[in-house]
Amino acid sequence: MAFGITKEELRRWKDEIDCGKIAFLTHYWLDDRFPACKTVTKVGCNDIEKLKKWGEKYELKPEWIHKRKDGYSHFDLLGEKQVEILEKEGLHDHIW
Repeated sequence: MAFGITKEELRRWKDEIDCGKIAFLTHYWLDDRFPACKTVTKVGCNDIEKLKKWGEKYELKPEWIHKRKDGYSHFDLLGEKQVEILEKEGLHDHIW
């Protein structure tokens, strides 16, 4: 279950994806499968090849992309990998 984001934050994330950018959206999230994880970062792009290439830098497998018909395909980053990538991307404000 996702929570802790505004409609404006979601709109901005989608707008960046629509422009072909690599876009980041972090929000609070609860899932019994990952009890230690309280947040998730969605990293999306409307260009799947660009998203795959970005993911390669961080050893993310292409099959981990959540492919969506609406054009908002993305990786879900969790736990230590989430923090590692956000730090390397300089997105410290996404680490909660």
